[in-house]
Amino acid sequence: MMTGTIQNEDTFLAKIAKNLGRDPITEGISRPVWKHAPQMEVLKNATQDELVEELREQSTRVHTKVHLTDSSQVAHVLQQVIEELGHGPVIIPKDQRFIDYQLMDVLNDNGVLIWDHQIGRENIERAERANIGITFSEITLAESATVVLYSDKDHGRSISFLPACHVSIIPKSSIVPRMTQAAKALRSKVEQGELVPSCINFITGPSNSADIEMDLVVGVHGPIKAVYIIVNDK
Repeated sequence: MMTGTIQNEDTFLAKIAKNLGRDPITEGISRPVWKHAPQMEVLKNATQDELVEELREQSTRVHTKVHLTDSSQVAHVLQQVIEELGHGPVIIPKDQRFIDYQLMDVLNDNGVLIWDHQIGRENIERAERANIGITFSEITLAESATVVLYSDKDHGRSISFLPACHVSIIPKSSIVPRMTQAAKALRSKVEQGELVPSCINFITGPSNSADIEMDLVVGVHGPIKAVYIIVNDK
């Protein structure tokens, strides 16, 4: 991602300060320390195994099937999941972890398409044709059964949005209690000067909506089916 240039920052901030009835504050700013922080108490003392069980329980509430395996069996489980979802084509991001977990043979047997930023919009057309999009979760929220995906030039948002089915491979170590820990991890990246992803997606199960008379409809604007594969880390 290119680093942008901020234009007219001082003028913009001065105008806001003026409307707030004060002078601009440009230094000495610190995050408040709140007396109560209930968001930090949720699943505070849960072990990693307990977080896995919480994730599995919450997944049933968002119409998502969960498989628990280890790195030696993940290729076998992935093949079973692909068969259950109706086979390929499959689309994946350009991600070294598919090689590290020895998944490429299974993927190649199922007509895998790999995101390639050099072909531009053709990636989106590939995602539209794919039956299954497969991703790795970067951070996983046990409280809500949510996977967090980072989008960049090698991992387009369309991979988890346009195919009929979405499979997310979840390293066990990526599971945290809730959004609080995910936000803290992302804030740490910013504070350390790391380049954050161009888009961060929080995805909870298949696409769904209950906006119309609170009647839940699945598959409204994205995948109709979602599957999580939790893997004990290599």
